[in-house]
Amino acid sequence: MRLDHPFGPVFGPESRVLILGSFPSVKSREQQFYYGHPQNRFWKVAAAVFGREVPRTVPEKRALILENGLALWDAVASCEITGSSDASIRNVRPNDVRRILEQCPVERIFCNGRKSFEMYNRYILPDTGREAVCLPSTSPANAQWSLERLTAAWSEIALTRP
Repeated sequence: MRLDHPFGPVFGPESRVLILGSFPSVKSREQQFYYGHPQNRFWKVAAAVFGREVPRTVPEKRALILENGLALWDAVASCEITGSSDASIRNVRPNDVRRILEQCPVERIFCNGRKSFEMYNRYILPDTGREAVCLPSTSPANAQWSLERLTAAWSEIALTRP
């Protein structure tokens, strides 16, 4: 089934790091916000990297992103997808990340997992000319990475701070 991304990016005038996922999961689409599946470790990892409490509400999650100079979006604006399976993503229309890059002092771009990185490199990099770094996915499907290993790998997002 073809779906459009149901919610917008999170960014502010101090966003120095852009984090891109692939496309929202079923749970994220239901909650109308990023990384809504309770087993996705994104919010635990981000909280640990910045020494914060794990945010529970959308306003708390938004604050964690903005207060730490981050921007959050997905590489895919619309696609055909089965459930939440990144492997099933087809017929992609990418998001235009230039709107963030032109408004924010973004210094680095990170992709949450291989599918996001693949989508970025295929559809967005030719337009922006800005390289991205692939971080291990925080998805529950990436079970071989413990929370501790993810946090260590993701600590790189904290190196670009105002």
